[in-house]
Amino acid sequence: MAEIAKHIIDIVKYRVVWLCISAILLLPGTVALIYSAIHNENHIPLKVGIDYTGGTILQYGVNEDINNEDITKTRTDLEAAGVENPMIQILHASANTTGEKTKSSNIKNIISIRTKFIGENSDGVNKITEVLSKDYSNPELISVSSVGPTLGNELFKNSLLALSLAFLGIIIYLSIRFKFDYALAAILGIAHDVLFVVGAFSLLGIFYNVQVDGLFITALLTVVGFSVHDTIVVFDRIRENLRYYSKKMSFGEIANASVNQTLARSINTSLTTLLTLLALYFFGGVTTKDFVLAMILGIAIGTYSSIFFCSVLVDIWEDRKNSKSPASKSAAAV
Repeated sequence: MAEIAKHIIDIVKYRVVWLCISAILLLPGTVALIYSAIHNENHIPLKVGIDYTGGTILQYGVNEDINNEDITKTRTDLEAAGVENPMIQILHASANTTGEKTKSSNIKNIISIRTKFIGENSDGVNKITEVLSKDYSNPELISVSSVGPTLGNELFKNSLLALSLAFLGIIIYLSIRFKFDYALAAILGIAHDVLFVVGAFSLLGIFYNVQVDGLFITALLTVVGFSVHDTIVVFDRIRENLRYYSKKMSFGEIANASVNQTLARSINTSLTTLLTLLALYFFGGVTTKDFVLAMILGIAIGTYSSIFFCSVLVDIWEDRKNSKSPASKSAAAV
């Protein structure tokens, strides 16, 4: 009993602090989501890429430096040429993974232009190329990718369906393995993590014009799996300790000890994963940068929520149940 009573972090004693930290972490992203839902086209809280809206992305390589004034002028020239709502992003050629052609042409920067769906209309591509040729010296068309509006809408529906099925499966599994109270705590933890990541990307969309695509949904599903896995480890340890210490210790003490027993494992697992993701983010291709960033944010917040959010929720609910029925045993919670 003395061994289990030892702890590094007192989770239960400062549970109000942990909940306040969660609120602080979620507040900026929530505000950004509301703002974006009001001001964005079709009232979507995120800036979505052509995977979901349909459109065409053209990438041009240039062998010169580009500043904000150059981007503004290019956007104005494109609009004057009849290109509707062009969205321009500058990518560093050193991070590009488009192939040997880029490497052999000594390209410094890549201009990525997103427009409405062009399809097979080569005149639209030629029009954009002409504008770029006037603003820059010898721009090189590297790639053209298009997604039709119908396909984009279908992908969006399938993405929402995938997320919904993942949540439903997790609820069913946790309700069977533990109890619905624990399943609800885990689901709130997942919602906590997803809201943080989605809110962060909403902020990035507002300030840096970052768009989400199919890889973003893949990252969210991975984060969901990682988060619930870490939470289940904590819940398993709580259930195991309740079997032996429910008559000697309160539920809060058992939960606190259980979290501390799994603390090193959770941190080590997350840290090794984050080190790999950080290497991919800084040295990997530009096409996967946003995907890796979503993973980094999700795994970091998932580790936090498993330790400081889900376990705190369970402890609060158990306190309320025990205050209403003092004769009930803590072991009945699992």
